[in-house]
Amino acid sequence: MPVTVLIGAQWGDEGKGRVADWLAEQSDAMARYAGGDNAGHTVRVGARRFGLHLVPSGIIHPHLTCILGSAMVINPLRLVEELDMLVGQGVDVSSTRIHISPRAHVITPAHIALDGASERALGSGSIGTTQRGIGPAYSAKAERTGILTGMMADPDAFVDAVRAQIEQANRVLVDIYGLEPIDAEDSMAQYYEAAQRLAPYLHNTTEVVHALLDAGKRLLCEGAQGTLLDIDHGHYPFVTSSSATVGGAITGLGFGPQEVDRVVAVSKAYCTRVGNGPFPTELDDEVGQRLREVGSEYGTTTGRPRRCGWLDAVALRYAVRVNGVTELVLTKLDVLSGMDTLHIATAYDTPQGRVTTLPLDTAATDEVVPVYETLPGWQTEITRLRRFRDLPTNAQRYVERVEALAGAPVSVISVGPEREQAIVR
Repeated sequence: MPVTVLIGAQWGDEGKGRVADWLAEQSDAMARYAGGDNAGHTVRVGARRFGLHLVPSGIIHPHLTCILGSAMVINPLRLVEELDMLVGQGVDVSSTRIHISPRAHVITPAHIALDGASERALGSGSIGTTQRGIGPAYSAKAERTGILTGMMADPDAFVDAVRAQIEQANRVLVDIYGLEPIDAEDSMAQYYEAAQRLAPYLHNTTEVVHALLDAGKRLLCEGAQGTLLDIDHGHYPFVTSSSATVGGAITGLGFGPQEVDRVVAVSKAYCTRVGNGPFPTELDDEVGQRLREVGSEYGTTTGRPRRCGWLDAVALRYAVRVNGVTELVLTKLDVLSGMDTLHIATAYDTPQGRVTTLPLDTAATDEVVPVYETLPGWQTEITRLRRFRDLPTNAQRYVERVEALAGAPVSVISVGPEREQAIVR
């Protein structure tokens, strides 16, 4: 059972990139199993900062094989940009290291234009997407009108398919949304060049995965976004368009559940969310602003300020159960330093009474009132600490209370943004 699945336990932005970087040292291969460039994972190595959106975070480790799985949606232009960025920083991105599934789907200018048009048309009821074309690309996949990455093996046929998709989208943009059409030829040269560049990376990733597993190699599976944004297990429609839970790794990469022996969930020591949708513990006050500024809570992909609030143990326990989590990684504990009192939501008050489980109805969740447990804070700076027993007593108690409420042990605590700022228990 040599598979580790790494998932986000909140609404994304939990710090999965850093955790993936740590786990990569213990792995032989790493695979992104879902999502697209709406996900941004940041890895810092000394003075170098890597903002990765499509390539697995483990690319920084020269020994790792990296896989882009079948359930992903890939913008070829952005993937080429990312490869060029990595080359510029001295990272090996050869086709012997990186394998792209020919069954993944391609994001085109049509998807990006339709994403923006849909969000604008929804007005105040918008979902708050990144407008990177993710939703329309997955819609095309479900409608069986999408373009597979495997088509990039024939750049001429690939460009013809992209052109036809743009022409089809133009009818919707003009007739339904009253917008100007996309120039179908505007980016054709770029898509042709991207296909030529990426064609050598196309491999049968199902066979690559099973060859690794048969050889007893450790595969690390990296998700995008978080459990509470999962299309099936989040609060629809304020969700992403793919599976952000452990099941997404199995379907997106093509192996059985018996291969998984470790499910690592990442949670911040508080909560954040980008975009619209329920957020029971959100703080629209000076405390929320403090969390945003001290925690640098601005999106890697969009730069948008994140909504911030207290840790929601009800939602965290839900994520632990949905994913069968074996251990938690708690990030940004240092952001809470200097606060006199801390709060954790342990239940919700609803018109029907108090509940300790996450309501599945979106409107109902938007109306709940969190019930908080108050814990004493700590004033000590903790960014230089590397042993759990050296943490302030109140910080230790906070972590232990999170474990008890979530129902899973905390194995690693991050106390700063750098790679080495971690406490391993």
